[in-house]
Amino acid sequence: MQLGSGGSTSATNTSAAEPLHADVAVIGGGVIGHGIAWEARRSGRSVVLIDDAPGTGASWAAAGMLAPVSELHYQEQELLELMLESSARWPDFAAALADGGAGRETGYLSTPTIAVGADPADRRTLTDLREVQQACGLVVAPLTIREARSREPLLSPGISCALDIPADHQVDPRMLVASIAAALARHEPGSRTAVAGAENGYEIRENAAGLLWDGGQRERVCGVRLAGGGTVRAAETVVANGLAAASLDGLPDGLKLPLRPVYGDILRLRVPAHLRPLLTATVRGIVRGIPVYLVPRQDGTVVIGATQREDGHSAPSAGGVYQLLRDAQVLVPAVAELELLESTARARPGTPDNAPLLGRVPLGGITAGQGSTVRHGSTAGRAGTAADGGLRATVAGLIIATGFFRHGVLLTPAAAAICRGLMDGVEDKRWHAFRPERFSAGRPAAAGAAAPGNGTPASCATGTVTFDRDKEPA
Repeated sequence: MQLGSGGSTSATNTSAAEPLHADVAVIGGGVIGHGIAWEARRSGRSVVLIDDAPGTGASWAAAGMLAPVSELHYQEQELLELMLESSARWPDFAAALADGGAGRETGYLSTPTIAVGADPADRRTLTDLREVQQACGLVVAPLTIREARSREPLLSPGISCALDIPADHQVDPRMLVASIAAALARHEPGSRTAVAGAENGYEIRENAAGLLWDGGQRERVCGVRLAGGGTVRAAETVVANGLAAASLDGLPDGLKLPLRPVYGDILRLRVPAHLRPLLTATVRGIVRGIPVYLVPRQDGTVVIGATQREDGHSAPSAGGVYQLLRDAQVLVPAVAELELLESTARARPGTPDNAPLLGRVPLGGITAGQGSTVRHGSTAGRAGTAADGGLRATVAGLIIATGFFRHGVLLTPAAAAICRGLMDGVEDKRWHAFRPERFSAGRPAAAGAAAPGNGTPASCATGTVTFDRDKEPA
C-alpha cells in the first residue's frame, strides 16, 4: 500500500484538521532514523521523518567508527553477530546511497584501524583482547613498532605495541546524514513517494508527542500525534528517537524502554598543512588503561574521542577535554600542534545490557516459538514459526528501533534492513535477543545476561566470551 501523494514537496503542514498520510512514519532524525527511512523509501514506500532538529543529536557528535572487531572488548559479545552483519552491509549501503544521494559523498572509507598501547600494561591488555578476538574468528595481526610507524610516521616511537585490524573502517556521520537527507528529498516523477504537506516531500520539522491507535482494542498503531497538535497517518510507525522514545505517549501497555543518557566528550581539530596527513588510518589506543581514538577525515580534520560518563551534565567536561588531548598526544605527539575547532558532548541512548531495542512489540504476552524465521501477516501481528508452528501476536503497525548506544552508526545498515524486513512481514530469529519487550514484566532475560554464579570466561564458540578490560596484568 502506498499513501503518498507523489507531487507536492511544499513546506510542512501539520494542522490538526489536515492529517498527513504516508506509508511509513519514522520518529527520530538521527542516523538510525535516516537509515530506516531511506531503506523504506528504497522499497517503494512513501516516508515521513519526524524530528524538529534532524541530525543534531548523538549522530552529530559521533566519530563514525565502523569497528565490530575493536568493540568486542566491551563484554557485549551477543552484539558481535549483529555488528558483523552490519559491517558487511556497509560497502553496498554506502554505494547505493552514493548512487541515489544527489551527488553527495557519504564519507565512507574502508581504511583499516591500528590499535596501539602506550605502556607494557596496555600491551598486555591488547594482547589479552587479541586472544578473545581470534577465538571469535576475527583478524587482528601484530605489527612491529617499525611497521606501524612506517604506515603512520607520526605515531610516537615510544608506543609499546601495535595491531592491524583491517575489518574496522569509518564513515563521517555528518556527511552520511546529509547524503541520506538528499536522497530522501529526491522523488522520481510518477513514483508517488512525496508526501503532500511534508517539507521536501518527507520532512516534518516537529517532534512527536505520541502514537495513534486504531480503535479501542490497542492492537494496531496507525500513526503519530505531533507536538503541535497535528497528526500523521501511516501504515507503519517506527520509533527511532533515541532517549525520547521512552517518553512518547501511547506506548503499548506494559512496554518498558529503560533508556539512560550516557554522555561523551569528543573533539574535532584541524591539521595544519605541513602535518597532513596526520594519519591515514583510524588509531584506537589504550593509554594507562584508558581508551582513546583518533579518526582522520578527508577534509584535513581529525576527530578525537571519546569519554563516557553518566553524570547528567550535557556540556563538554573540562576534565574530559584535557584527558582526550593528553592521551592523544601520548600516541601522536603532533596533536599538540593542531587547531582545536570544536568540543562537543552528546547523550547516547544506553540500555541495561547496552544492546538495542529492536523489533515489534508483542500483544498480550504471547511469545514466539523457536523457529528460524517468523512471518507476519500484513494486517496484524500473528506469526507462525518454521520449527513448531507457535504463534507470536504483535502490535500491528509499530516497530521499535532505539537504544543503540555506541553502535548507532555501525548498526545503521542492519537496523534499516531488519526494519524493512519487518515491514515486509519477515522477522529473523537471529535478532530475537534484541526484542524491545525484554525488560518488560514477565519477559525473558536481557540479551547478554550472565548465568548466575558463572564468572568464568569461555571461548567465543560458546557464545559467552568475557573480557575484563580492567583486569590487572600479570
